This record gives sequence, structure tokens and C-alpha cells, in this order.
Amino acid sequence: MSIEFRGVSKRFPDGTLAVDNFSLKIPSRSITVFVGSSGCGKTTLLRMINRMVEPSDGRIFIDDADISVGSPVALRRRIGYVMQNSGLLPHRKVIDNVATVPRLNGVPRRDARAAALKLLDTVGLDRSLAARYPSQLSGGQQQRVGVARGLAANPNILLMDEPFGAVDPIVRAELQTETLRLQRELDKTVVFVTHDIDEAFLLGEQVVILQKGGRIVQQGTPAEILANPANDFVAEFVGADRGRRVLRIENVDGVDIVVDEDGRPAGRIGGSRARGSSTEAKAGVRTTSGAPAQGERAS
Repeated sequence: MSIEFRGVSKRFPDGTLAVDNFSLKIPSRSITVFVGSSGCGKTTLLRMINRMVEPSDGRIFIDDADISVGSPVALRRRIGYVMQNSGLLPHRKVIDNVATVPRLNGVPRRDARAAALKLLDTVGLDRSLAARYPSQLSGGQQQRVGVARGLAANPNILLMDEPFGAVDPIVRAELQTETLRLQRELDKTVVFVTHDIDEAFLLGEQVVILQKGGRIVQQGTPAEILANPANDFVAEFVGADRGRRVLRIENVDGVDIVVDEDGRPAGRIGGSRARGSSTEAKAGVRTTSGAPAQGERAS
């Protein structure tokens, strides 16, 4: 299912303008990542898709249907939602957490629980964990249960709000890999929010870089953004603290891009830092951290 924002704004009661006249088309069956620093409106935009936040102006469409028509509760039950810290109900066992939305949708308890066990398989959890409570799981296990719960109603759209921000780097890398695997297998429309550009480039087929007020600074594939940063802000943002994934070179729009073994962009070679900028990058292969790639000598 495609999602489209048309001139959407959100002003909160305290006067804060979180999103100002935002328009974007999110393609179906792909991962779109909203990335930016705190306060740029990315989570507000995500939560407007399932009407946890109502826009002040503008409209949002799913497959050309205005989501403001109909019940917001019914809408939410058709859209998967995964949040940071999993958001699991602490007094319910894992199996019942996963089965929550199907049960609310009228699925018999036995059927909902049987489907929940299959979803534990899907997200890589042992079925023996089904009888445990969230407090008896590790952080990574809790996040996997959260993903399973988000998938329980078999939604066409899955919203993921910084879901891996509270786990350690090793678990986070595992969950990122799991997300890519699930998307290959399940083919959902995924909207993912993060403040980490490395995570955005790893997961996103479309990456939307935001600044305050939900202003789009640049959007495109990771390779397109790395090849042609819109301005010096983007060039600096995508080049911050990177240093891995460099394996080979591909040419995108006449610019050489360093990519990893999965074809994910990691840096550029030479050329201007940004469109319209006279600043020239130093010659040589660079990862997105500006560090030399494997096998290259620092200049």
C-alpha cells in the first residue's frame, strides 16, 4: 500500500509547529526511512499515519483513500506499529502480547495463539519463550516480540519508531539484519524512523532527511544521496562517524560510490561535496566517515 502526505502540518496546543506543509509519496512494498535529529518532526509524521497524532492541516492517503474518513481505532488495527522499548504489556505473557490485535479484531483465542507461535518463528524466537513475561526476556528478545506483535494482524503497512535505539550495538545490528530479512520475505510497506544515518542507509530503499518542522532537505536512495548531497548540511550529516561496509565501487550518475557486499552505499570517491558547492573532496576512496577504505592510504 502506498502512503501520501499532501500539505500536512501539525501545530500542538502549546504552539509548537512540529510539521509545516509536508508533502511526500511513500511507495508500496518498500522501506522508507525518516532520518534527522531530535525535534525534526519524524516521529510526529510517523504517528500521523495511524492517527495517533491528528494533523492540523492537510490530508494523508493510503492507496488514495483519505485516512481521516472512518474510525482511527479501526485504522490502527490494520497498521502494524513497533516502538522503542517494545511497548509490551508487562502483565501478559509473550504469546498473549503477540496475539493482542488479532484478539481485538475478533480472532478466536486458540487461533490467535497458534498464529502468534508461528510469528515467533518468523522473527527468530524460540517457542519456549511464549510462556514468559516481558521482564524475563533480554532487550533484543523484547524487540523481536514487539516486531511479531506489529505483524500479528498481517498488516500491509508497518510503522517502526526508532525500534532498536534502546539495545546494545551488537543486538541492534542483529535486529537490523532481521528487519531486512523480514522485508524480503513479507514485502510490506515499512516506514522507519531513526536519528542514525548509518541505520537509515542500511535499511532504507528511500531515505528522507528532515530538518526542523518536517522540512525535507533531501530524499532518494542512499546511493543518490551520497552521490549528490543537496547541500553542505547533508554532506556533513551523511559523512558523520562512518567507517565500515566498504568492499567495491559502483558508478551512480557519473559518481563512483563505495558499496558493501549487500550493495549498500558506504561512501563516495572524489568530486564535489554538494551540488553547487565549490569545495572539492580529497582524492581517494572514503567511507561515509571520511576514513579511507580498506586497502587505501590516507591522503
